[in-house]
Amino acid sequence: MIVVVQRVSSASVSVHNKTIAKIGHGLLLLVGIAETDIEADIEYVANKCAMLRIFQDEQGKLNRSVIDEQGAILVISQFTLLGDTRKGRRPNFTAAASPEKGQILYEYFISCLKVYNLPVESGIFGAMMDVSLTNVGPVTVLVKSKDKTHV
Repeated sequence: MIVVVQRVSSASVSVHNKTIAKIGHGLLLLVGIAETDIEADIEYVANKCAMLRIFQDEQGKLNRSVIDEQGAILVISQFTLLGDTRKGRRPNFTAAASPEKGQILYEYFISCLKVYNLPVESGIFGAMMDVSLTNVGPVTVLVKSKDKTHV
């Protein structure tokens, strides 16, 4: 699992020119789920994203989480994060989860984030979506399930 975490002042997602979800201050999470991912990977990444200290404290240090900020989270499925570009010019997506498995784990990821009592919005799994955001900082980090041995 790979998640691109972006600190935002606002973000929204549209399908067929209709806004289906939007947030203010918080995190935009672009989520790629691998075929090898299991529920433990999803739980680890959800916890890591919720606890990441990427918001500034009173001294300007990145010392606060989205929970501390009482921010919101917008989750967007993005299997293309698993694209392997090492060979040729067309990404290979064989590492991405099948659509059936991906959707189940994507929905599980959202449910894991809701445990933190934050507003959690999401796009539509598998849909062609237009995502808009205002990245603050900019602050963008990657969270990977394969890194879960590093607590």
